[in-house]
Amino acid sequence: MTSANVRERKISSLHVLVISLSLMMTIGAWLYSKQQVDLQIASRFEASKNRTIDLIVDRMSRYEDALWSGVAHVDTLGADVTAASWKHFASSLNIEEKYPGVNGIGLIQFVDRQNLQAYMTARESEERDFSIFPEHDLDFLLPITFIEPENINAAAVGLDVAHETNRRTGLLASRDSGGAQITGPIFLVQDSGHTPGFLFYTPFYSGAAPTSLSERRDRFAGVVYAPFVVRKLVEGLLSKDLRDVRFSLRDGEQLIYNEHDPDEPLHDDAPLFTDTVELDMYGRIWTVDVRTNQAFRAQNSFDQPNLILAGGLIIEILVISMLVMLTRSNQQAHRYAEELTKELRAKTDHLEKANAEIEQFVYVASHDLKTPVRGIGFLADVIEEDLEEIIGPLAKHPKIKSQIDMIRERVSRMNDLTKGIMEFSRVGHRDSDAGEHLSVSKLIEDCVADFEVDATTVQCSSDVEFIRYDSHNFRRVMENLIGNALKYHPNPRMARIEVSIEDLGEHLRVAVKDDGDGIPAEFHEKIFDVFQTLRVGSGPESTGIGLAIVKKAIQRNGFDIWLSSSNGHGAEFKFDWPKNQMQAEIELENVA
Repeated sequence: MTSANVRERKISSLHVLVISLSLMMTIGAWLYSKQQVDLQIASRFEASKNRTIDLIVDRMSRYEDALWSGVAHVDTLGADVTAASWKHFASSLNIEEKYPGVNGIGLIQFVDRQNLQAYMTARESEERDFSIFPEHDLDFLLPITFIEPENINAAAVGLDVAHETNRRTGLLASRDSGGAQITGPIFLVQDSGHTPGFLFYTPFYSGAAPTSLSERRDRFAGVVYAPFVVRKLVEGLLSKDLRDVRFSLRDGEQLIYNEHDPDEPLHDDAPLFTDTVELDMYGRIWTVDVRTNQAFRAQNSFDQPNLILAGGLIIEILVISMLVMLTRSNQQAHRYAEELTKELRAKTDHLEKANAEIEQFVYVASHDLKTPVRGIGFLADVIEEDLEEIIGPLAKHPKIKSQIDMIRERVSRMNDLTKGIMEFSRVGHRDSDAGEHLSVSKLIEDCVADFEVDATTVQCSSDVEFIRYDSHNFRRVMENLIGNALKYHPNPRMARIEVSIEDLGEHLRVAVKDDGDGIPAEFHEKIFDVFQTLRVGSGPESTGIGLAIVKKAIQRNGFDIWLSSSNGHGAEFKFDWPKNQMQAEIELENVA
């Protein structure tokens, strides 16, 4: 099989892989979008359901507050509660506006049969037509004494709730617990529609508040109550038109309210979501069956997943078309690439060879320049000695002395330049000690000794004890950075230089910070160029090669150096350094 055929087969396999991955991404995006939409819809159902449940609980809590205010009214007036005072109290509640859904608020008094005559006498003194009904053989009565508004609840005035089990059981439970209580389902006598309802009780007692069951039974005086028709209660909560869910209520096994009738507007035969919630409602367990309706379905029908799927398939078609075109031009591109690669490889080899020759030439030239420079220095000494023999001590001839010193200064500067150029050209070459480990503490000690400063001038904190890779060039970098910090400090003897070496796992992070005059922002890039110096006036001489050597040594290992500084606030140089040969090769490949 030829190499071209092998390559064609590999390309074909790659195309299949690309198409398969693209199709998987499309299906994945469709499934994810569908899942997110389903979660959003489910969340909206939960919000609607919880809002409905909260409305029921909150409304019943508000009704309870109204009933307890009635208890407070009775406690305040005691035996002086009359039909007039009760009517005034009920009017102050503004029931129709503040408590929609409640039929009214009334007072039921506990009457022992032995005290029935006194109770009836009190009612006759109110000059109203009052009678207790129906008759029963219990030894106590629980007649509805007052209820407001009386015009719509007239049928309930005088009703003895002790005659019927649900009414009586709920009331006695309220008496014994001392808390609010509702009855099981009943039909209100004042409800002409004969629909399910219930009574809501809060008890009151004679004398001080009872603290035990026996005291509550002994001092029980009656209850403040409110009659409810469940249908009106729900209508007072939230109109169906403003809800996108429907619900039903059950008290035990008995259905007391239902919005799931198929004849209901917006009824959904297959609701998107359903849930049941049990509410502990003042001594009774109400089961709320919540279901979505057609309005919910219409508001939560999203085509986004299908659009994503359709768009993905269109992209698939475009990808396949593109791959077909790529396949047709593949062989031509490979032939061109092979020719270009050969040409580039030849040029690269040529450039690398030329670069090596240039570096070697620079090194040799700089080295050879040392001899004539030393000769010039020697001649300056000879000239000075000859002149002193002819004209006497040069101290008497300051102009000649200054010119001889200027020659020596230029010779010294020339030596520094040639030394710097030689060092710059050799950066990146591994010397004999390149594999040795460099002690960080020894490096700092050597710098302190070489620059003749106090040991406290250079402070070092390091996560590592040794530099294990390219220690020779690392020493070059650190000596140049610390030397520059001291050279350009306004008072080198008072300088403070902080060196930190942090182990970042894959490489080292090195920082050299000083408290000198700082470097203006416009020079942050220029100072790393060869022969660039910031010397002004009578400042220290500089070849402008030190920081260029630093940058070249760091970049040869695949990293870079950066500067943080502002005029008058010191300078901080930071760079990364490889921990081993493998890391250096990886960084160089990344740079390439």
